[in-house]
Amino acid sequence: MKVFAIGTASAALTPEQLQKHMPHEVPATLKLYLDGKVEQFWFREKVGPIFLMNVDSVEQAKATLDSLTLVAEKLMTYELMPVGPLIPLGRLIQGQ
Repeated sequence: MKVFAIGTASAALTPEQLQKHMPHEVPATLKLYLDGKVEQFWFREKVGPIFLMNVDSVEQAKATLDSLTLVAEKLMTYELMPVGPLIPLGRLIQGQ
């Protein structure tokens, strides 16, 4: 299943905290990519990352993100949005 995880930095996240946590957060995120749990990623300036995750469930996506330091420290939150194929497109090929 595909899940978009849209990150938002908390107002409490300071540049100093970010600098402190990034040496751990970046390798942890890279490991999620190499493990296939994060398929693609983007960044919104001054807001946070967006991940396209490849997981078994929304609960697995949440548990995976909860393991990241910024989430554990309550400095980042993620909105999780499960997505799938655009089903109405199937109507275009019905009857073929």
